[in-house]
Amino acid sequence: MKLFLTGGTGFIGSHFINQAHAAGHEIIALRRSVDSKSRIPLNAEPTWIDLPMQEVTAEQMIGCKVVVHLAAHSANVPYDTLENCILHNVVHPISLMRSAVEAGIRRFIVAGSCFEYGRAGERYDFIPTDAPLEPTTSYPASKAAASVAFHALACEENLEFLFLRIFQVYGEGEAEGRFWPSLRKAALLGQDLPMSEGLQIRDFINVTDVAAAFVRAISRTDLTAGSPKIENLGTGSPQTLANFAKKEWERLGATGTLLTGALPMRKNEVMRYVPQQ
Repeated sequence: MKLFLTGGTGFIGSHFINQAHAAGHEIIALRRSVDSKSRIPLNAEPTWIDLPMQEVTAEQMIGCKVVVHLAAHSANVPYDTLENCILHNVVHPISLMRSAVEAGIRRFIVAGSCFEYGRAGERYDFIPTDAPLEPTTSYPASKAAASVAFHALACEENLEFLFLRIFQVYGEGEAEGRFWPSLRKAALLGQDLPMSEGLQIRDFINVTDVAAAFVRAISRTDLTAGSPKIENLGTGSPQTLANFAKKEWERLGATGTLLTGALPMRKNEVMRYVPQQ
């Protein structure tokens, strides 16, 4: 099947390209510029389009059957302003989706975030997809706004639409400043790792499993036009950040020490994000 992909050079997008190609799909992928590099080596290059998202035309999407939207602006802290997050995560993607509809595309698979649930996450042992969206910072707020806006677009245009809210994804190709790459680097160098108390409860899911779920979604038969579907994407196995760190520290054969409690919690930290599967 021929796909149109956003976020193809990103963390999840790079893994998606490799898995989608292995499954026999043809990919047209959007990137910001020819200088953009994939987070991991690609087994085969897609057909790249080097344009801002809002400048993609229907003609460039002709023949594609599915849009897989993985691009995200300012997904890592420190987040951009709320205004810029809304512009890049809501307004520009809607422009691209309008072009896709004009090109005849009826199926959209979109990446969401568990952080859309915000404070509501602390009121549930396992968060249902109809939980209130109470984000506490700019990027999660823009993703929550996007899910509402895309839902309306799917109903308005009678589209097949699946929104997968990803929980705590980690793995190869992740941005260096995030927790797991920092842990792995310290472990491999024999260094100590300062971290918070690690009492946050998360559902950690490897990026390869996330990419596989998006590849499967391309051909799912349970999506209905005009009835958007939202699902949580996790493992169903919650654990504290401290326990996750300890397991990875041991798996990597680290000789340093996890300095638990050496760093403060982030401002507005939500302590529990665990999905109802």
